[in-house]
Amino acid sequence: MSKPRRNHRSVDGVLLLNKPLGISSQQAVSRARHLFNAAKAGHTGTLDPAADGLLPVCFGEATKFSHFLLDADKSYVATVRLGITTTTGDAEGEIIASKPPVSDPAKIAQVLENFRGDIVQVPPMHSALKHQGVPLYEYARKGVVIEREPRSVRIHELQVYDLIDNFFKLQVRCSKGTYIRVLAQDIGEALGCGASLSALTRTHTGALALTHPLASTLSALQDMPEPERESRLLPMDALLNGLPELEVEASEAERLLLGQKLGLHQANIVGYARIYGPNRRFLGLVEVSVGGRTVPYRMLAQKQDFTAPVRGVTQ
Repeated sequence: MSKPRRNHRSVDGVLLLNKPLGISSQQAVSRARHLFNAAKAGHTGTLDPAADGLLPVCFGEATKFSHFLLDADKSYVATVRLGITTTTGDAEGEIIASKPPVSDPAKIAQVLENFRGDIVQVPPMHSALKHQGVPLYEYARKGVVIEREPRSVRIHELQVYDLIDNFFKLQVRCSKGTYIRVLAQDIGEALGCGASLSALTRTHTGALALTHPLASTLSALQDMPEPERESRLLPMDALLNGLPELEVEASEAERLLLGQKLGLHQANIVGYARIYGPNRRFLGLVEVSVGGRTVPYRMLAQKQDFTAPVRGVTQ
């Protein structure tokens, strides 16, 4: 006998999930969605099963704005093992080479200088990138190597600390599309001893941080009563904190929500902007051109009551 179908509810907001080791990003999202009984959920950038840390989960209408964090810079704390090269670039692969590690801090600092700023990486075979519709890791499992095009990425920050024996930690802030496993491998190759990634924690996605007081683990969420769990959600505009903002009257807000354009004369705003109605009610995202022409880009679908109080307004 089949179980009765669960009726999901409308939940809109952003959960700062501290993803555990051992599960995929999609599995983490599915568990979070189940805990909130949400009708719709998605994440803002894959975190490998072998990595833990910040995985912002978007519920409901927040998914409309998730791509802004997909494109955002990310920060990590990476533990690198010197002298060991593996098939996957991390601790899950088989060891294919072993050499005496370089433990001279001055030599390591010198090599790191070459990995700051714009660099080129070759995506690893053990990745979710697709070739002819098939993820590269599926080819890798069969021993098939696919030629990959090098990609340009930017390393904004790269600091080494806690150099102990053949391990050290890296603080990395990088552009989207950066593979920290590849970064560890390339640093090891430049040092002449090889290296692999031993552990990885994501600490930031854009302006969102793992240290935020509302960041939560799945186990903690499961143990919370529902009202407390609901209070862990950030408002949808938390995804857009880096963008300028505009405020409009109720009549203008209603026009924007209907897809109509406005002529707003706002100084120094060109491009995407957050837009708010009365009582700082978040309406969505608009695109402003020179001269103030304001076009709806991603607007909330539900009808707005501009007299009702707003929960969790983001400043």
